[in-house]
Amino acid sequence: MDLAICIILLVSGLLCPLLMLGFGLISRKHPPKTINCWYGYRTARSMKSQAAWDFAHRYCGRLWTWLGAILLAFSAAVLAPVFLLGGDTAGSMAAVILLGVQVAVLLGSIVPVERALKRQFDEQGNPISKSGSDEQNSKEEP
Repeated sequence: MDLAICIILLVSGLLCPLLMLGFGLISRKHPPKTINCWYGYRTARSMKSQAAWDFAHRYCGRLWTWLGAILLAFSAAVLAPVFLLGGDTAGSMAAVILLGVQVAVLLGSIVPVERALKRQFDEQGNPISKSGSDEQNSKEEP
């Protein structure tokens, strides 16, 4: 297999997990301070209130950090045999399938975040007080 193709496959195969891991860590430690339309976890539910915005970034940050690490290990395990055994066609197919899985996981991560927002906040973005304190509810783990 040509070295340039190997590098392209490696970068494309590891880019999504590395971005998820990196943005997950950033979102956990340094989320956007205020609701904005430029960057961050922007959904209608997360932008209802500052509390919902902050919760969504903490929750999504933990989830993306966890999923990014798992996807990184999985992607490396899938790509390693391709590089060791060689084969342009097999490597390209593995990278395409792997990218499809990664995008599905990335888009699928919206579902648990939105469910957590729905459990924690009403339709106007106000925290829902369940049994226990609001502080305890905001620390829900993905």
